[in-house]
Amino acid sequence: MSTSLHRRATSRPGKQLWWYGLAVLPLFASPGAQAVPAYARQTGSACADCHAGAYGPGLTPYGMRFKMNGYTDTDGQGTKIPAAVQLTGRRTVPATGKSSNLLSEADIYLAGRVSDQVGGYVKVQVNNNGQDKFNTQLSDVDLRFVAKDMKLGGKDALVGVSVNNNPGFNDPVNALPASTLNGPPTVSGTLLNPSSSNTLAHRVVGASVYALYDKNWYGELGTYSSLPTSMQYDLGYSLGGDPGKLSNTVYGRFAYMKDLKRQFFSAGLVGLTTDRQLPRSGPSEHVTDLGYDVTYQYLGNREHIIQLAYVNIMERRRYATTPAGPIPGLLALPRGVVHDQTATLTYTFKQSYGVIISHLLSTGTHDVVRFVPYGEPDTSSNSFTVFWTPFGKDDSFTSTANLRLAATWFRFNKFNGSSTNVFGVPGTNAKDLNAFLLFASVAF
Repeated sequence: MSTSLHRRATSRPGKQLWWYGLAVLPLFASPGAQAVPAYARQTGSACADCHAGAYGPGLTPYGMRFKMNGYTDTDGQGTKIPAAVQLTGRRTVPATGKSSNLLSEADIYLAGRVSDQVGGYVKVQVNNNGQDKFNTQLSDVDLRFVAKDMKLGGKDALVGVSVNNNPGFNDPVNALPASTLNGPPTVSGTLLNPSSSNTLAHRVVGASVYALYDKNWYGELGTYSSLPTSMQYDLGYSLGGDPGKLSNTVYGRFAYMKDLKRQFFSAGLVGLTTDRQLPRSGPSEHVTDLGYDVTYQYLGNREHIIQLAYVNIMERRRYATTPAGPIPGLLALPRGVVHDQTATLTYTFKQSYGVIISHLLSTGTHDVVRFVPYGEPDTSSNSFTVFWTPFGKDDSFTSTANLRLAATWFRFNKFNGSSTNVFGVPGTNAKDLNAFLLFASVAF
């Protein structure tokens, strides 16, 4: 990233460790691709039709088509209220520190169809900071216009426009970190990773044109600008996470998807390039993210569902400055590379019981000035989740509301290039960031 990350890391190393570690825990505690009951009421389909589990986490090919169609599909049975509510309670048991029980999150979704060609997704999130104070944030936004049922060269085609605030959230394959909420925790990750410091997620606004050709070939091209800091604050975000001023920003996505009814697979490419000033009054650095992803789903008859996903994003950086190190004549490197990788296996039984296992890895170029004290930003972690979703299926008590009970264990193998004495501070080890969470979510 920029040199400001280096300055923060060297100033108060002990507290820096906890800031990074605790900041990513809510990210993992939230299941990606959450089922929104408003969509179920609109389409007349159960939540389990769009999601491998009746409350997430992965989209089925049917759910992918609904997303690409601009959230506009309907059962034709009149207008439905495009709104839903989600409440989440959580018990957190960290490896070090005090356990807590709290109503951690309350969400309002304004989501659904406006017309045959216009639809959207807006999430307003209220977070409990654990001190009896709540913070309201505008979370993900994805507003779409889509032209469907077109023909191009005798093949089916659709073309749409997405206005959103999180690059990758609108990904139909639901593989990228922004759409899965499953990016590696890191001290210096890629711009497309929502766990990175100064991430673009929710602090930018952009528009892209996307198209689907012959039901298999997907392409998207767009641009983003960062929101003014005053607007970020008004939307519930601290100014310390400002992504900086962006210019010459281009985002692209290309994927091949194949729906074989009982199986599905995809392979995709993603890229983002931008010039960034962080701080906004400082010089400009150039950042380019390039990545690829592969996914596979075995759907069968929906009794046993297996999903595999791997995402690898590389970021090349041409830094704005080369600060000096503690040794005379030692300077930071003018260029660097970081990698964020995520591998996830999900098994779901009868769309109600499931297990999710993820391995998350973030690595980077050796630089003893930018990444003190070991010269490595490398972080390695694993997450293990078991969940139960009793409703949201055609034969359940209700198909348009749901409950999710889950337990998650986070385990850190390495943080900031080391397993012990993280940031060079005795007693601050990577395993101190381990945590066990129990949470319950209800949506209606």
